[in-house]
Amino acid sequence: MGTRPFELARTRLTLFQALLRARDAKGGKFKILEDHERKPLSYDDIITRVFALGGKLEGLIKRRETAGIMLPTGAGCVVTFFALHAIGRTPAMLNFTAGAMNLRSACEAASVKKILTSKRFIQLAKLESLAAELSKHAKLIYLEDVGKSIDFGDKIIAVLKTLAPRLFIAKASPDDTGVILFTSGSYGAPKGAVLSHANLVSNVEQGYSHVPFEPDWSFFCPLPMFHCFGLLGGVLLPLFTGHKTFLYPSPTQVKEIPKLIKETGANVFFATDTFAQQYARNAADDDLKCIRLMVLGAEKVKQETRDLYMRRFGVELLEGYGATEASPLISVNIPGKNRYGTVGQFVPALEWKLEAVPGIDGGQKLYVRGPNVMRGYLDPLKPFGIDLLPQGWHDTGDVVDVDEDGFIRILGRVKRFAKIGGEMVSLNAVEGYAQQLWPGAMHAAISMPDTRKGERLVLFTNQKDADSSAFVAWCKENGVADIAVPKRIISVDDIPVLGTGKTDYVALGRMATDLLARAEAA
Repeated sequence: MGTRPFELARTRLTLFQALLRARDAKGGKFKILEDHERKPLSYDDIITRVFALGGKLEGLIKRRETAGIMLPTGAGCVVTFFALHAIGRTPAMLNFTAGAMNLRSACEAASVKKILTSKRFIQLAKLESLAAELSKHAKLIYLEDVGKSIDFGDKIIAVLKTLAPRLFIAKASPDDTGVILFTSGSYGAPKGAVLSHANLVSNVEQGYSHVPFEPDWSFFCPLPMFHCFGLLGGVLLPLFTGHKTFLYPSPTQVKEIPKLIKETGANVFFATDTFAQQYARNAADDDLKCIRLMVLGAEKVKQETRDLYMRRFGVELLEGYGATEASPLISVNIPGKNRYGTVGQFVPALEWKLEAVPGIDGGQKLYVRGPNVMRGYLDPLKPFGIDLLPQGWHDTGDVVDVDEDGFIRILGRVKRFAKIGGEMVSLNAVEGYAQQLWPGAMHAAISMPDTRKGERLVLFTNQKDADSSAFVAWCKENGVADIAVPKRIISVDDIPVLGTGKTDYVALGRMATDLLARAEAA
């Protein structure tokens, strides 16, 4: 299999240097990247395009300036990302599903004055109003316009630079900022994580030394590049290790993606549980049988999803765990050591420690430190604009249990516990009870202020006939404590999700506040 021992020395590269190392190993003509346009690109094709685009962007974006990238997953986004690195600019990946307010806040935090985007993308994604709002705060640079300015002479220069690329890329240190990514905003306003080149290259090496990849396997990635899972798992990992990758612009095309996986013969696929279920339900019986390694992250993997993939496609699902702040991979199950109910074992070279959380039994809060863990969050009030981590330790905010073999079980986020009558109740557990009662539906539990008991539970579900009495009866039958039973169950057509596939608990909180206010006013 394609694992190799983790070597810290291999991580002391910039992102562009890591790309060139892979090109040297596989050969410049090796077709490494393809997207929905169905025009495979070799390493040399990518680097030539990078130099051609970078040459034009150099006059539009100041040296050391942070530039926003607002593009769908695809070859264009990859070329733009590396073009900024080639000329010594820092990319900030902008989540175009986050809404104007969050995006404006992100641009202010990262001092983004220029945003690289595409007219065609804005039109197809119906983002005209978002673009209009952003243009009040930053200059939108449309890549179609930049492309038209690239003439024959520019292309010849780019080809010549590709012959000796190390002579022409901007000087940078592995410890310089490689990218600014923004946290998902599942529970509040997104924060800007400052990841160095070495952070990302380290996480590629950690993943490749932890998970067995066959040398000829290829990847399929529909996850957004503004999300760490998509950027590292679907783009940087295969590019830096010489595995072909097929990029698709949106994970929501649940009918098209299974067909393309079969057509491309992809063997490695990353997704979230929510999307994985939809792909399976829209796939023909042989669409996903080519998959040899499928990792789900960002949310808990349901047993129903595991059973569905094994029964229909013979695919064993592997659950992993990560955080934007860790580039993102922290742990993952692997074939032959797949322990259900856990997110696997820690990747190499990652330190960890646990601290007790008052009121929460059976688990402790996880802290991690290592070569893949970010420098800190953006903070304009701090030196160099970064709030550095204390002694390099990142507080994940997750309550976990680690067994004697090092397998991690996620009990929930500290924020995902409600304090009811002085006792802590896991909102993840409440969702788990609903899943057992109504296995075919999606559920999301939140807590709301309560003048009598501190907080009260509200459960959202898309189960059409969801009924409080049925939930209460199930809980009594299964010995669930009364304080863990939601006082209100709200049926909705769809549980709101973020662009990454995670449940949007902020939106649910607003919905609950509005619904309860109207109920009290009636």
